[in-house]
Amino acid sequence: MTIVPICPAPVMQHETVQMAHGAGGRLSQTLMQRVFMPHLHNAFLDLLDDQAKLDLPPGRTAFSTDTYVVSPVFFPGGNIGELAVNGTVNDLAVGGAKPLYLSAGFVLEEGFSLAELEDIVKSMAEAARRAGVMIVTGDTKVVGKGQCDRIFINTSGIGIIREGVNLSCRNLKVSDSIILSGTVGDHGMAIMTSREGLSFQSRITSDCAALNGMISTILDEVPFAIHAMRDPTRGGVAATLNELASSSSVGIEIHETTIPVKPDVRGACELLGIDPLHVANEGKLVVAVAAGDAERVLEVMRALDLGRDAVIIGSVVDDHPGMVVMRTVYGSRRIIDLPLGEQLPRIC
Repeated sequence: MTIVPICPAPVMQHETVQMAHGAGGRLSQTLMQRVFMPHLHNAFLDLLDDQAKLDLPPGRTAFSTDTYVVSPVFFPGGNIGELAVNGTVNDLAVGGAKPLYLSAGFVLEEGFSLAELEDIVKSMAEAARRAGVMIVTGDTKVVGKGQCDRIFINTSGIGIIREGVNLSCRNLKVSDSIILSGTVGDHGMAIMTSREGLSFQSRITSDCAALNGMISTILDEVPFAIHAMRDPTRGGVAATLNELASSSSVGIEIHETTIPVKPDVRGACELLGIDPLHVANEGKLVVAVAAGDAERVLEVMRALDLGRDAVIIGSVVDDHPGMVVMRTVYGSRRIIDLPLGEQLPRIC
């Protein structure tokens, strides 16, 4: 009797995500080999185990996680994949950690373009390379049409905190200077104008970027002057300053004339009735630094591309603890409070 070998059935080529791509079978393997592995492969991920076995240096470990649901997924200056990598890198870096490893979890809607998915994965690989991190483990789930909006991404990250560094929103001291690394509102307005089809003289572009290089340089040059660092994402600079003031039980006073805002961003905010201080950023840094070291920190930041527009916007005061007050261009004072609700949904 002749035995005929059973050959695997040929895998159909698809241009969009199918439910079967998330079922753990041959199409799942095809998705991994066609889209993910060519761009994200490394010594850890190539093993395709259910976990990454990591050798971490001694010291304190920082861990962070975030989920990204931005709409649209492609926007001027970036896309959801680049945003997911940079966002988690920044959350680690502002705590004084050197980001090392990321995980990436994808929720894909049935029918999502595989070509667009590959573009997103490519941008994640490039963002990870620029930030000096590795994506070492991940997961993919597929849901039915209409059960998510195209693609959601979760990234988690691990980093090692520098020895002797203690950055916390509870560390602010009266007389500290507050430094902002550049213009505000770029990311949020890039998303909103793209979503709403608004046009201006020049295209508003997201500031999406990894900040760990700049932060590392600052900590190299003035390691003990920095009391706190935050990246002002959702809720913008206003939310970040309020969190700092509340956590440290101090007041913060800023000056309207010092807040850098690009003209087109300001125009978009005025059109939409939104304060630029409440608009998200994805590549900016708020630093609380001992007053005597502020000029040196500014010098270090301005020597770098991501900090060339850095300015001192205010200081920590012993008045009105837990509150942020701005001196306006007219010389009056007004409270900068947290927004009551979500003015800009799905910007990250």
